[in-house]
Amino acid sequence: MADITAAASVASIGADFFDDPHAHFRRWRATGPVHRVRFPDDIVRWVVVGYAEARQALADPRLAKDIVRVDAILHEKRRTTPTDPNALTLLSHMLSTDPPEHTRLRKLVNKAFAAKQVAALRPRIERITTSLLDGFADRDEVDLLAEFANPLPVTVICELLGVPFADRADFQAWTRALVTVVGEGEETERPAASAAMVGYLANLVRIKQAEPADDLLSQLILADDDGDRLTDRELVSMAFLLLVAGHETTVNLIGNGVNALLRDRTQWDALCADPAGVPGAIEEFLRYDGPVGMATVRYTTEPVTLGDTEIPAGELVYVAVSAANRDPARFADPDTLATETPSTGHLAFGHGIHFCVGAPLARLEADIAFTALLARHPGLRLAETAESVRWQTSTLIRGLLELPVRLR
Repeated sequence: MADITAAASVASIGADFFDDPHAHFRRWRATGPVHRVRFPDDIVRWVVVGYAEARQALADPRLAKDIVRVDAILHEKRRTTPTDPNALTLLSHMLSTDPPEHTRLRKLVNKAFAAKQVAALRPRIERITTSLLDGFADRDEVDLLAEFANPLPVTVICELLGVPFADRADFQAWTRALVTVVGEGEETERPAASAAMVGYLANLVRIKQAEPADDLLSQLILADDDGDRLTDRELVSMAFLLLVAGHETTVNLIGNGVNALLRDRTQWDALCADPAGVPGAIEEFLRYDGPVGMATVRYTTEPVTLGDTEIPAGELVYVAVSAANRDPARFADPDTLATETPSTGHLAFGHGIHFCVGAPLARLEADIAFTALLARHPGLRLAETAESVRWQTSTLIRGLLELPVRLR
């Protein structure tokens, strides 16, 4: 069995990682499913790149998510003081908690994302989609990310949560500052962004408490399980999770999917001819180049063996779901997009108790978006400037910064 000393070579995430993380994952996977990796903040963490090991790690209770303990480990390694309290407030949601607290929080949220409630959103999402497509119907070239893939899920989550759409530029800017990899300006940008986000959401919670409306945030405020209700702090962190996860992932599911499809016109044309294949194609987009690069951080509460590697207690661990989804031990020809025969079993939405609560909504939005886009613009193609696209510098989010396309 390998241990921490056996992993003598430490991989690293540099500036070239974000353009093609899959190339790095292939190299790492060639020598094993679990690696020590130096991140841009100079801290070495463990990264899981094998499918079987990723699936195990995502469901192993010894890989815990308590954000307070994660923060303590992180800053012990950095030899700095803990994160500012605003950031911890934003991150104290159900994705960063363990049972029984996670069980309690998830129970209070689950009802809002039940299949019946999500299905009822279809007519409104279809109207938003049609309006966005109408908005650039007469143009020859557009940035599909800015004009379609971004505003569609942002509009949906704003309406769902009761967030004023006019405020979208602010919370998207704060989100980008918070998910971007540690680098130049972090010490000023992140604390300012987290403070602004907390202030904004706390004010929104107060407004909804005073005058509840027909939206998800009001439902969360009123949610009651035998007298158990979300505290003001929990409401702020839950609103943050739903706001960020509710738009950022779906934006990039659509953007990455269109980008992949347009680089293989035969599959685009096949879906135009048979749009019934869209739901299966979406599962393949999620596997091939999904919107999440690495799942949010975990830590080992005791030594944990993944594959033949033992990770000591008290270590930070990232599960690279995008790497697991291209593991040739699980998927045949994993680096090829195959919408006509999509694979099953991808980990794009996670696995275990933290499986994404918003997965049905993301799938619904993507289904509507792709079906409408294929019908309205069968001749869609990448613009010349899209030959070299730019990607977000985030280990959490896998997404483009722009996607210029030609409509005709």
